[in-house]
Amino acid sequence: MEYLVKSGSPEKQRVGCVIVGIFDRRKPSMQAEALDEASNGLIASVMRRGDMDGKLGETTLLHGLEDMFCDRILLVGCGKERDFNQRSYRKACTAAARELDTMGGVDAAFYLTELNVKGRDDFGWSVKQALLALEDVFYRFEACRGTSYEKQTRKLSRLILQVPRRSDLPTAEKGVAEGVATANGIKLAKDLGNLPGNICTPTYLAEQAVELANHHDSVKTQILEEADMEALGMGALLGVSRGSRQPAKFIVMEYMNGPRGEKPTVLVGKGVTFDAGGISLKPGAAMDEMKYDMGGAASVFGAMQAAVELELPINLVAVIASTENLPDGDAYKPGDILTSMSGQTIEILNTDAEGRLALADALTYVERNYQPDAVVDMATLTGACVVALGSEAAGLFANNSPLRRALRDAGELVGDRAWPMPLWEEYQSQLDSNFADMANVGGKGAGAITAASFLHRFARKLRWAHLDIAGVAWKSGKDKGATGRPVGLLTQYLIDRSTQA
Repeated sequence: MEYLVKSGSPEKQRVGCVIVGIFDRRKPSMQAEALDEASNGLIASVMRRGDMDGKLGETTLLHGLEDMFCDRILLVGCGKERDFNQRSYRKACTAAARELDTMGGVDAAFYLTELNVKGRDDFGWSVKQALLALEDVFYRFEACRGTSYEKQTRKLSRLILQVPRRSDLPTAEKGVAEGVATANGIKLAKDLGNLPGNICTPTYLAEQAVELANHHDSVKTQILEEADMEALGMGALLGVSRGSRQPAKFIVMEYMNGPRGEKPTVLVGKGVTFDAGGISLKPGAAMDEMKYDMGGAASVFGAMQAAVELELPINLVAVIASTENLPDGDAYKPGDILTSMSGQTIEILNTDAEGRLALADALTYVERNYQPDAVVDMATLTGACVVALGSEAAGLFANNSPLRRALRDAGELVGDRAWPMPLWEEYQSQLDSNFADMANVGGKGAGAITAASFLHRFARKLRWAHLDIAGVAWKSGKDKGATGRPVGLLTQYLIDRSTQA
């Protein structure tokens, strides 16, 4: 898809379709009024007949236009004008995108970007959000279809995102650049997440990291093999990998495009490419969804891709601890005690709490090798976080208030939200063990918090945040698939950091 930004009147657009908004109670936007006047009251007549009331998310497509430059007009309901906020805007854009996805015509002019959004006066934001909504709807995963499958095609190939004034064009063009890079990162994360576990193995993830470095001179990739991990003392990660015939991979990608000597930001991702639970076997129902347990790793790839594409002037390191978690005669067992890279010992009470073990060694590796400015890890870590927050927000834990605020604000801005959760020291006692320095689970209560508290034991010397993305990384049901979250949040956070440097 080609995205352009322009400034011009809707009635003068020679395109396949012009998209304009209608507010609740049949109130046309200024752009719709211009089209109505040029079409001799066509839009008003449609609304009088009751075909468009302006309810949020409804759409009406008008054909057979006389004396008009455009072939079609798409009316999009925007709800009450006084309540037209960021959520309403995104929903309207998504509704428009669904129509555009199936509509004929090779080009369209998108005028929802000119609407006034409550709390936002930045047309760059409007353009970026529209683009992200469109790309989310347009996404297809067809990599694993057979030769007889007829791939879906879309005629639309060019979309013109409109702004009111020529002076708004530079801001809008910046919005397009950020939107395209973020959308590409989200697509990469979705593709990786949607691949089955027999293809997307730890070795496959390592190959993708090497390929990223081969395509971008600014990226350097290092892959640690199990022998390297053994030499470093990564007993927690290697304990998880023992049940799999697929070797674990420890992936490090460096993008040092900031000032020389400046401490890097580090992103750490859980890359469990399939999680059967190990000896603590998961129920069989919906176990296929455990291919998404590398959603944290996929998000790290996506954010790195976006940062590189935008050529952000920052120092960024991406670390992925990747393995499978399967039952086997050599698999680690409840009651085993593992020694982590930090030297701390861990009693295993549940082998299905494996992601925190892989991340523990990754956090120690990051501390010893990079002395980072900030570390953000992300993982599909706990079902408890899904119970607490559902699919609307990731759980956000941090030991540093400015970092917590920066991540929360980035998520709010881009519509990929995370909600702060407590990390109080009182929760640490739930991890007490009679036989080791800690247990790997803390009992039934506060499962997401005790998992974060476990990670905090390996990040006390770091300015650190943890995102539990178990509720947001994929959708179940008829729309089953990876969401690409939290690539949007991470990319916005990195953009914000680059402007503060």
